[in-house]
Formats: sequence, C-alpha cells, structure tokens
Amino acid sequence: MPDSQAINPQRRSRLLACLTALIAGCMLVACSIPGGVTGSVSTSTAPSPTDRPPIVFVHGNGDTAALWLTTLWRFESNGWPRDRLIAIDVPKPLARDDDAVAQPDRTSASENAAYLAGEIDALLQRTGAKQVVLVGNSRGGNAIRTYVRDYGSAKVSHAVLGGTPNHGVWASPDLRPGNEFNGSGPVLTRLNTPQGPEGLEVSPGVKWMTLRSDGHDKFAQPTGEWMGQSKTYKTNVDARGPELKGADNRVLPGLDHREVSYHQKAFEQTFQFITGSLPMRDIVPQAQVVLDGRVTGLADNSPTNLPMAAVTVQVFALECASGERRGAALLSRTTGADGRWGPLQTDSQTCLEFEYTATGFAITHQYRSPFPRSSDIVFLRPLRISDADRKAGALVSITRPRGYFGLGRDAMSLDDQPLPGIGPGVPGLASARLSLPPASPRTVVARFKDERIALRTWPAAQGHLAVAELHQ
Repeated sequence: MPDSQAINPQRRSRLLACLTALIAGCMLVACSIPGGVTGSVSTSTAPSPTDRPPIVFVHGNGDTAALWLTTLWRFESNGWPRDRLIAIDVPKPLARDDDAVAQPDRTSASENAAYLAGEIDALLQRTGAKQVVLVGNSRGGNAIRTYVRDYGSAKVSHAVLGGTPNHGVWASPDLRPGNEFNGSGPVLTRLNTPQGPEGLEVSPGVKWMTLRSDGHDKFAQPTGEWMGQSKTYKTNVDARGPELKGADNRVLPGLDHREVSYHQKAFEQTFQFITGSLPMRDIVPQAQVVLDGRVTGLADNSPTNLPMAAVTVQVFALECASGERRGAALLSRTTGADGRWGPLQTDSQTCLEFEYTATGFAITHQYRSPFPRSSDIVFLRPLRISDADRKAGALVSITRPRGYFGLGRDAMSLDDQPLPGIGPGVPGLASARLSLPPASPRTVVARFKDERIALRTWPAAQGHLAVAELHQ
C-alpha cells in the first residue's frame, strides 16, 4: 500500500472546500482530492448501519475468502458495518472435471450454491435483514447465478459478477463437455436459458451487474493457450463472454481476470451499483489493528479451505527497509482443529513476517506490508518445494492474490530483476519464484507499483521458502 504522507497544501485546500460544502448543506459536491478518489459525494444524512444491506462475497475457483481483504477494507472505510460484510470460504473450492461426476475434494455447481445458501441464511438470521447483496469473482458468479435460479430471488437485492465466465472459458462439445466452465455444457446452458417475457439471461427479481475486462482476462480469450490448449485452439469465446443479457454490463479497461473483482476500480463500480453514488474514500488506516485467520491446506494436491491443525505459526515485527526481525515473536501458536493462528494485535505501520511450519511442507516465511486495517481473513496456506528446488541456495517468491502480473502494464521486480516467467501478452500468472545461489542471508526486495516488501533469504536445503505477498 502507498506510504502515508503529510497533507500537502493543495490536498488540504480541497479537503477544506469539501468540508465547507458539507457544512453548508449542499446536496451534491464534486470532490477530487489529490491522492484520493474522485467522485460525487452525497452530503445528505448518512444512512444508519441497518440501512446498509449485508453483502456476501464469493471467491473463485480454488481461491479463498482472503482475496476480498482490500475490498472489505474499502467498504468499511466508506461506512459499511463490518458485521454486515462476510467473505465466505468454500471448504472445497475447486470445480469438478465433470460437474455430474463426483470427485474427491471438489464440488459441483449445485454443491457450491448449496453452501452459499447456508451462508446467506445464517447472515440474514444474524442481522435481521430481509435481503443480501451477492458479489462474486469468476466461479463465485456461477454459484450466485445457480443460487438465484434454484433457491429464488426473494433473499437477494443485487448481484455483482466480476470476471465470471458466463458463456464459458470455452464453448464446445468436443472438450470436457460436462465441465462447469464449458459454455455449451449443461451447467451454463441451463443458467443461460432465456427467462421471462424478454428472454433475459439473468433471473428476474434481482438487479444484476457484470464487470469485465476489455481483453486482459485470460479466461475470456478467443484462443486456448491459457486453458492448456494451443494458440490455434478456438474457444468460441471472446472478451464479451462475462456479459449477460439483462444485466448492467460494465467494462474496466486494462484490468485482468481477478482485478475486475478486487481492484479499487471494481470496488468503486460495485459500491456505486449498490448505493447509487461513488465512494468518498479509499482505505482509511486504523491506528491499532487486530489480525486473525486460519491455516488451510492441500488434499491430494488440490487446494482446499479446510483447516489445518498442528501447524506452528510465529509472527515477527520487521524493519520495513531490510526485512530483518525486530526482536522476539509477537505471537507463537500451534493451530488447533479450527486452524486459527491468531489473534494478533499490532499497528498499521509495522511490517510483518509470518513463519509457519507443517509436517510435509516447506518452512514458509511470508512477508507482508503493514496492514492498514484489522482483518480476520488473513489466511495462510503451507507450500511445498521439490527436491530440485532444495538444491538452490535460497528460494524467494512474490505473489499477488488479487491480480496477475502484466509485463509492460505493471512496474514490478524481484531482487532488482524482472519477474521470472512473466512474459508479454495477457496477464495470467500471480506468482514468480527466483532461485538464488548459496550465500549468506541477505535482503531481497519485491516491488509492485508503489508497494515494496523487503524479505530475507533462508536456506532452501533446510526446507525454507520466503514469499512476499502483496496487498495490491
């Protein structure tokens, strides 16, 4: 996240102008604050917390609730009560190869929607609200559409689908015909069957919005290289694949498959769609923060969100410039059956290292920028390294859960080098790993746009792996 700065005279003047207008009771003020968000700011009386509808955020294929971290911070910073924001963690988030054929540690489209149904009912019961807003990324949109189709629209006011392959990642009966992401397969054919007198592709009774890229979404491409096929394979899908007849279809130029859900611009569009006005601010830091989350793991090499017990977790405060530890661990804990590693109380200026050790996995050292706000979805997932990787002196990685690395689009480096394996074209990789020769421990810097993370090298031969995880 960008470093905090003193308010310069221009920014102070604009802030004072906006505040003056608010005090004067104007109905609408256009506030453009340098370093902040540009948009229309309503000066009418702020809605009470109970006027803010509960929102359920649904992650994509193989992902976790943690990807909504910055989105939750942005909603909180714009007045949304935290207890009305829930990012669900589907226990088995991967789709089956064939939706109709059971597969260990994977879910069908209907199972995914059934899990969502339970989370919606629990949230409505807890808050006393009558309806929720549903926001999904990628496969999360399939779960939302299936839920509304099968369970009805009575409990849903708005639905936002970011990067959802509504017409498939490919559309052909010749390739995995029963797969959930095949546009000509049974799941999407059913969801896209025209509904209502206007023959819409969306279920009536809900306000729908889709967010898509203008060509940077790796799962909305006319050729199949990002789905394991050759560049000559025709997918019968293009950049318009996420659009739906009957929805408010919006394009976010230059953003990739994940960014159309998790980027600040996606948040602005979502907030505006729900409330009718743009948000007033981006993430507002808290002085003191409380962090918590779970350790989740792998089952037969498939990512799951099932909790992992008996994982040793330590958290250290760091010197942000060097990544070196500042004294003893702030927290040391072995996870129980629920996989929880926290809570940890810290502040919004401290860089952190999460060290976690699980039998059969690498000793992972995850380095993070300061957390500007509290969060209970700081999830950790142990990693494995191969015997070949252990021959390196040290292994350092940079990972970006909420987007992909775009060569030529993004300013980025690892140890002052271009990111290994990141090539030109459509952004499609979210991590890069650098193997370093044997040497004394030293500082390596990972950079992405204005976020800088310093990490230390650890001996790969002893099973250590260092990862810089970006907030952006």
